[in-house]
Parts: sequence; structure tokens; C-alpha cells
Amino acid sequence: MTAPFASLDEFRTVLQQAPGPDMETLAAANDRNGQLTKPPGALGRLEDLAIWYAGWRGDAAPTLEAPQVLIFAGNHGVCAQGVSAFPPEVTVQMVANFEHGGAAINQLSNAFGAKLDVHALDLDMPTQDFTQSPAMSEAEVVQALITGWTAVDPSSDLVVTGEMGIGNTTSAAAVAAAVLGGTAEDWVGRGTGVDDAGLQRKVDAVAKGLALHDVSDPLEALRCLGGRELAAMAGAIAAARAHRIPVILDGFICSAAAAVLEKAAPGALDHAVAGHLSAEGAHRRLLDGLEKQPLLSLGLRLGEGSGAALAIGVLKGAVACHSGMATFAEAGVAAG
Repeated sequence: MTAPFASLDEFRTVLQQAPGPDMETLAAANDRNGQLTKPPGALGRLEDLAIWYAGWRGDAAPTLEAPQVLIFAGNHGVCAQGVSAFPPEVTVQMVANFEHGGAAINQLSNAFGAKLDVHALDLDMPTQDFTQSPAMSEAEVVQALITGWTAVDPSSDLVVTGEMGIGNTTSAAAVAAAVLGGTAEDWVGRGTGVDDAGLQRKVDAVAKGLALHDVSDPLEALRCLGGRELAAMAGAIAAARAHRIPVILDGFICSAAAAVLEKAAPGALDHAVAGHLSAEGAHRRLLDGLEKQPLLSLGLRLGEGSGAALAIGVLKGAVACHSGMATFAEAGVAAG
């Protein structure tokens, strides 16, 4: 689908005009849930998940058969500040690993029947160092948003977005601080495992970026402090909403990109759930800011969409129970 925007202002309008769930379907799914052969509320949060999913899919007894996992990769100029334990060349190498099926996300996508697509965004042209200038021009951030938007397969019935990009926990921390408030220290973590000196360099870089740029507008925060892969994830999440496709958010970096959408247009993430709580320290703070409760908490901090992909199984279980269980009437069981 061609992206219906060519500027940040047009993208903002798209977010503000995004469709909501089908309210009649929500009511019908809730009614069906009340008739299934179980005590009320016995499946806990799975019941809420299934009803939520049904409302976005417009089917009171939906199936989940065609999940899509999208991985976006980008390189960051802020790496010049010594913020990562790995060199930028690793981004290119990991993209090759994804394409050859060797990464964790490949195994998890296969395990849950998800189609995996990988998009490398100008890896030979890192963003600008945001401690010195805006990370991207408007044209560059819009192009990244469009890449994400057009990557979504309209025939998918669930979307997971993940990322790869050396230095992107620094960028995500800066974006999170800009859109949710707080100091650099509140948001910066060790990422891929920097030592104490590296952690301080990350804090200093984020603080410089926040001081240098006017990031009162969340889309400007994405442009000035973000990366191409963060923008692409935001574009894909927004496109999924346009298609009424539910989304499972991944960890800290994905959630920071998603926070831009929520702050630009409150309610923009109503079609999304948090797949997991990452071991990256500030992820809990980020999810609290988005008012999202994670489905899983397993100490993951890999990125790649891995935690969200694992949570596909939880959502598949919720939908299978909701749509496949018999009602009391169908089973000939007396209701309580």
C-alpha cells in the first residue's frame, strides 16, 4: 500500500484519523466469551486479549494464522561518541545472519508460523551524530516511516516489529526522554553490555542531544534523536492500525518508537499490546508511560523482535481458546 503521507505533518494527520476497533464485534466477542465452557474470568488475561483481538479483526470468533515479523536495521552516527560495546559493522553482519536464517528471531518466527521480512535502511549512510546535529532531515525520517508503512502485508493478521542497529539503545533512550520526560540518567542502560565508562558516555550523549534540539514535538524528537529503524518501526505500527491489524510491541527500542506515535496522537497504540518486559532497565518505565502491561517477563534483552515473537504464542492461545471452545449450549453443559 502506498503511504498516504509525504511529510511529518501529513503523517500526524494519518495518525489522528486512524480507525478504531469494530464496536459491534467487541460486544459480540464479549458475549461469546461469557458463554464458553469455563467459569467467568477463569482464563484471566487471555479472555481480554481474545476480545481485543476480535474487535480489531472485525470477527467475533477470529483465527490467527498469518503473523508477520518485520525487522528493520539502521546505523547511528552517535556511535562516534563511544556508546556501544560493538562496532557499527555488526549491524551489516547481523542483517546477513537474519537473511540466512541464523538468528534467534528466525527460530521464533518459524516456531510460531510467522512470515519474517528484513529491511536494511541505508546501512552505509549512518544517521548524523545527534550530539552535533539532527539525526535525520525531514525527508530522511519520512522515507524511513514510508519504508515501515509499505513493509506491512495487508493480508497479515498480526504484526511484530523488531530492529537491529548498533547504538540504537542510546537513540531510543534519547527519544524516550524527549517524549515521556525525565533525565538522561532515567533512560540510559547498558544496552549490549557497555562498561561503566561506556554507560557514562551514553548518558552524556543523550543529555547533549536533549539540550541541543527542540524536541517538544514527538515527531521532531524522532527526527532529531531517532534512527531510521526506529522510524520504520513507527511507520509499520501506524500502517498496521490503518489495516486494523493488531500489533505486539517488542522491547525498549520498539517501545520508544511506539511512544512517539502515542504522544503524537493519543490512542494511537490501542491496537498494540506489549509482548514482554525487557531486562533493559528503563523498559518498565517506558511501558508504564504507555500504560501497557507486558505479556511475558523472561529477562530478555536481545531485540530483533524476539520477545514480541515469543508472545505470538500467548496471543495464539488466547484466540484459539476463544474461538475454538464450545459454549455451554453446544457442549450440553449446565451453566452456573
